[in-house]
Amino acid sequence: MTADTAITPAQENAIARRNALLYATCQAFGGAAAPLNFALGAIAGSYLLGPDKGLATAPVTGYTLGVALGALPAAMLMRAVGRKRGFMAGALIGIGGLLFATWALTVHSFWLFCAALMVNGVSGAFVQQYRFAAADRGQMDFKAKAISWVLVGGIAAAVLGPQTVIHTKDLLLPVPFAGAFLSGVALLLASLVVMLFLAPSTPLPPAADGSAPHTGRPLGEILRQPRFAVAVLCGTAAYALMSLVMTAAPLAMIGCGFTAEESTLGIQWHVLAMFVPSFFTGSLIARYGKARIVATGLIILVACAVVALLGVELAHFWGALVLLGIGWNFGFIGATAMLTEAYRPEEKGKAQGANDFILFGTVALASFASGQLLNAWGWDSVNAIIFPVVLVSLGALLWLARLERKAAVAAG
Repeated sequence: MTADTAITPAQENAIARRNALLYATCQAFGGAAAPLNFALGAIAGSYLLGPDKGLATAPVTGYTLGVALGALPAAMLMRAVGRKRGFMAGALIGIGGLLFATWALTVHSFWLFCAALMVNGVSGAFVQQYRFAAADRGQMDFKAKAISWVLVGGIAAAVLGPQTVIHTKDLLLPVPFAGAFLSGVALLLASLVVMLFLAPSTPLPPAADGSAPHTGRPLGEILRQPRFAVAVLCGTAAYALMSLVMTAAPLAMIGCGFTAEESTLGIQWHVLAMFVPSFFTGSLIARYGKARIVATGLIILVACAVVALLGVELAHFWGALVLLGIGWNFGFIGATAMLTEAYRPEEKGKAQGANDFILFGTVALASFASGQLLNAWGWDSVNAIIFPVVLVSLGALLWLARLERKAAVAAG
């Protein structure tokens, strides 16, 4: 810690850039497990169920619920043992979950498969911490870029995950899809190798009187801050809407007569659209501000719903999924950058964990509701949900802007 206090801002940003590149590589391999689970979760769930397909998206819900349940423990574990050891633990959990999913498919058990994807979700909670880990270092004006750089690793994940599905889903026939989950183990093993190059985290220093490190304000006080609350709302809205539509899309495409390969390619284009904008999202945030980029992302989500409601040709599905990914990118990265301004360094563990618990708990509900909406009222009903949620989120952004403008005038 003493050495860190003497380095220049340029040196600090150089350290942050190296960290961001390593975390981006981890994202490429470890993050590839997420599109694998999303691409196959509902389809494999449908295969394991009987004639009633209403619970087909439950495995995907299990995954997102696992992310929610793992959010706080992941953040707390990293606070206790450091980022490097924490991320390695998360990868090992993911390897166990993928092996569990392979076995569940082999014994043709729907509920064991749901449980396995929940374990994969717990591992995914650690992956979600990459973006926050990248923002641990660097000057304030670099943090949005660092978050964006890490998510660039999602471009490789967007290719690796779906391509793993396409090329290995029949590897263990006559059990369909099991080969893809078994092959996913290799992706997490690769991420473990990259983690070996991460520098061990430096723990928080003790207080001046030698007592335990100060942990900052109570969590309730942090949550009540307007900027924190609006950042959580907008980030949650962007992610939950993305999950709602993406989870239903493979089933909707197959229901309209398209193949599993076409459905998986649609998810690949979607995940690419989620991460390709990360090349410039950080720069856009620096130029136009976080709130404007979040608002732009929310408006793009509305465009996604409009395209999806125009028809059920393959172009409508793929076009909507691409817009869904871009809207998520702007909304989620912008909201994450807003969030990093609403807590102090010593509060990051509980603040980040609380954010991810709220976010992924809502995402889990969205993915579960997705299957129910699709089964009961069809594809149009899934997309119609976007309009009111975006309206509320945009209203919250306007309220925050007015509140902060009044505070600035009062201050001076």
